[in-house]
Amino acid sequence: MDKQEKSLIINEFKKSESDTGSTEVQVALLTARIHQLTTHMIANKHDFHTKRSLLTLVGRRRRLLSYMRNSNGAGYQELIANLGLRK
Repeated sequence: MDKQEKSLIINEFKKSESDTGSTEVQVALLTARIHQLTTHMIANKHDFHTKRSLLTLVGRRRRLLSYMRNSNGAGYQELIANLGLRK
């Protein structure tokens, strides 16, 4: 993910002008990185280092989503709808 992609994601999910680290932004950035690593893993099945990194990112996103669900239920529902995470 390059700077332009990252700034587009931040601009889409930020709450204020100076917001770069809110839970929504972090989850959106992690989701983009997870999608990128997932496509890499499809082509490189035996890349175990990337697999470990992918599992770490998924766990981090899961913890952030759990925190968000407990603290801001409406924002959580909106975020997962925007990212298309749950069915």
